Amino acid sequence: MDIVIRQARPEDFDDAGRVTVEAFVGDGFTSPGSSYVGLLRDAARRSAEAELLVAVDAAGGPVLGCVTFAVGGTEWADIATPREGEIRMLATAAAARGRGVGEALVRAAIARSRELGLAGMAFSTRPEMTTAHRIYERLGFRRTPERDWAPYPGMDLMVYTMAF
Repeated sequence: MDIVIRQARPEDFDDAGRVTVEAFVGDGFTSPGSSYVGLLRDAARRSAEAELLVAVDAAGGPVLGCVTFAVGGTEWADIATPREGEIRMLATAAAARGRGVGEALVRAAIARSRELGLAGMAFSTRPEMTTAHRIYERLGFRRTPERDWAPYPGMDLMVYTMAF
């Protein structure tokens, strides 16, 4: 594979923030005027307070995609228990789609959860994020509707889980 997944470096932060905003706003999942856009753009904060994994081309170049990884019970984990890993803000640059970037990032988060000795993973996704759902299901995650939740009225989130 010509894609490398690694911890983000300071020089990746601008690209990672841009890619995340591009994916969430550009694909219509987040309103451009939402306060969430600032959080999506702030890759440096995500890297400092959680783990920010980036996908880059082995030959160099800009960030192709990124994902925030957190252990349950920490600030960046919404739904995972302390024995689970959680992914947030999975994003692939539009120009890199179809290369397996998203799947490689999710696989890296699974590997990180296992490295930490966690019992599994749990994370939230929006119902309309069907491309991501296909990745999750292909990798063995299962819908866990009893854990579905809404951070505020009208923002219904679905939960996927995987036990190790």
